[in-house]
Amino acid sequence: MSNYFYVSPEQLIKDRAEFAQKGIARGRSIVAAIYDVGIVLVAENQSASLNKISEIYDRIAFAGVGKYNEFDRLREAGIRWADSTGYTYSREDVDVRALANYYAQHLGDMFTEGPKPLEVEILVAQLGGIVRPTKLYRVAYEGTIADEPHFAVVGGESDSIRARLAEAEQEVHDLATTLRNAVAALAGPDREIAVADLEVAVLEDRGTRRTFLRLGDEQVAQLLEQ
Repeated sequence: MSNYFYVSPEQLIKDRAEFAQKGIARGRSIVAAIYDVGIVLVAENQSASLNKISEIYDRIAFAGVGKYNEFDRLREAGIRWADSTGYTYSREDVDVRALANYYAQHLGDMFTEGPKPLEVEILVAQLGGIVRPTKLYRVAYEGTIADEPHFAVVGGESDSIRARLAEAEQEVHDLATTLRNAVAALAGPDREIAVADLEVAVLEDRGTRRTFLRLGDEQVAQLLEQ
């Protein structure tokens, strides 16, 4: 006769949350912040080939922390969703709020019904234009969406980084100042992050349809020295 072990729903949810949080805590944090004419996304990333920050659509960027293969699949799914929506309707109908809801539903389903929760936390950012405002959304491992008005932080040390950034980012600055504040918040008071270990991208209008631009080490170093 088989033995069945009962686990209460509360304990099951708690165990799944702890499992996901441990996986996310192992990843370095990511900051996204709004500056005077765009959005900058900054990650501490020592890999030259595995990007944490990527373009999703014309005015939308994605950043993920945690288990790389899991958030990279979410990135690919988001690109397919955006391409399909833009093709079916129009490019203007691709909206970051709908994308965040799409991610939240998938993460929520995996958290409650999947074999295991995804060990990821993601950011999606949209550069505003004539029709839509500039927006930052943070989507947690269990599918919770947070609408961040000025800056967003994901990753294991997000609380302390958010506190440091809140002190520096009480008003909107230019790109150089916002980048310096983001890097300082990521590093903390006791260490420095080498430029080669930073992954930086911006969403900014440059007179073309696409607004996403990945910054090289030289560009980052120049901005940090300003």
